[in-house]
Amino acid sequence: MLEVKDLQVYYGVIQAIKNVSFNVEEGEIIALIGANGAGKTTILQTISGLIPAKNGEVIYEGVNLQKIPSHKIVAMGLAHVPEGRRVFSQLSVYENLLMGAYTRNDKNEVEDSLHHVFKSFPRLEERKKQMAGTLSGGEQQMLAMGRALMSKPKIVLLDEPSMGLSPILVEEVFDIIQSINKAGTTVLLVEQNAKKALSIADRAYVLETGNIVLEGDAKELMNNESVKKAYLGE
Repeated sequence: MLEVKDLQVYYGVIQAIKNVSFNVEEGEIIALIGANGAGKTTILQTISGLIPAKNGEVIYEGVNLQKIPSHKIVAMGLAHVPEGRRVFSQLSVYENLLMGAYTRNDKNEVEDSLHHVFKSFPRLEERKKQMAGTLSGGEQQMLAMGRALMSKPKIVLLDEPSMGLSPILVEEVFDIIQSINKAGTTVLLVEQNAKKALSIADRAYVLETGNIVLEGDAKELMNNESVKKAYLGE
């Protein structure tokens, strides 16, 4: 479904991503794990068209995304939930969700999507008239995920969904990620909480200073000694 080939990304003269290649099959949850500054966020931003690659290709459903603007990438079925939530704080919960559907013209189906999001995130329905900026961190994360789902994506890129959340909310967010996946959406997950990410992923890639250094079945990586030492605190 998604293939990243020999990706190179620079910030000025600094090379952030060095010949990274990986793939995501339809229906999978793929985790990208690694320390802060390893390049995980940069990879997601490059896939979704927010920053340009110097070399390499991003192929989504057979189409090279490199020259396609990010709003058109969303319309193709690829949604991005950015690090730090990035909700529209001056808009209500309801208005934020509608912003997620701006690439769609099918009004009745947008209503269906809204109903589906409220079913997945009952707290958002309770707070639909509330300004997004007044929500708690966990509620803002749910809103960011719900907003992405409003574009009716085939694949969702999730960047650090557990950041800054209490352990109980982390559990809740990861349960929601699994239910989004079970409902048919493919997930590419960037997450510093490697233990949680590996516990729900099918496969995973380990990123260090812009390079993929390990890849494989998520459960096997969870038992890998170097992964345990570096990322699982064991």
